[in-house]
This record gives sequence, structure tokens and C-alpha cells, in this order.
Amino acid sequence: MTVTEKVSYIRGLAEGLELDENSKEVKVINAIIDLLEDLAQSVTDVEDVVSDVEGQLDEVDEDLGSLERFVYDIPEDEDDEDGCSCGCEDDEDGEYYEVTCPNCHETICLSQDIVEDGQMECPNCGEVLEFDLVDEDEEDEACGCGCNQDTEKE
Repeated sequence: MTVTEKVSYIRGLAEGLELDENSKEVKVINAIIDLLEDLAQSVTDVEDVVSDVEGQLDEVDEDLGSLERFVYDIPEDEDDEDGCSCGCEDDEDGEYYEVTCPNCHETICLSQDIVEDGQMECPNCGEVLEFDLVDEDEEDEACGCGCNQDTEKE
């Protein structure tokens, strides 16, 4: 049910009470319902505009992707098997990692330097993302089940 339909339902409930139209309470209720109708119409208008802008933004994103492929001479059908699925390319000095923000679920591509720093803010929502890297040496000492307990017995 849309916001406008809900307001219409409330108006129907108020009219169904068959209250005296001249009482002060009914005048207040009717004024509130009129305000709700205006707000519902405003919300509907905003939703329409946002939907239009979303469509335009998708088109701009597609155009930008085409422009990037043209400028950087990337073939249309090229899959980036070595890098992230987002299309970033590994540089010679390090690797890139895909991280999904637990708050906004946006996939972010990070360089090894950023991951080694241990934390960063999500560029999409501002959530602080923390990274915990396990050294390969520490991994060798672990029991193998992922608990990181030493396998040596005292």
C-alpha cells in the first residue's frame, strides 16, 4: 500500500465514525488528514524524481565505463582474472583486495597498503572497516582449524 493509499484509508476510517463535522476535535482530525495528504503527495513526487535521477545515474555510469574502456584501451570482452571483479588492475608493487562493507554491502577494492594499515572508512557510508591480517608464519603455527592455537604442547 502506498503512502497516499494509507492516507485515503485513514480518511475513510475518520469519515466512517460519522462524527459531528462542527466539533473542534473533528476539525483538528480533518486538518491533520489534509496535512497527511499533502505530505503523501510530496513524498510521491520526491520518489518519482529520485527514480528518474537513479535511471539517469545508471546511464552516466554505463557511459563512464565505455569512456574508461576507450581511454585506457580495454577490450569490451576482457575479463580481469588476476585482479578484483571491480575491474581495478594490480600494480607491480602490490595486490588489490575486494572488501564488502558489512553496513552498506558495497564492494570496495583496496590496495595492500590500505589493508596493512588495519582500518579505513567506507567511502560509501563512512562505516569504519577493520582488517586483521594473519601472517603466514602465524598460520603455520596454528593447528589448522582456524583457531590460531599453537600446535606445540607443553
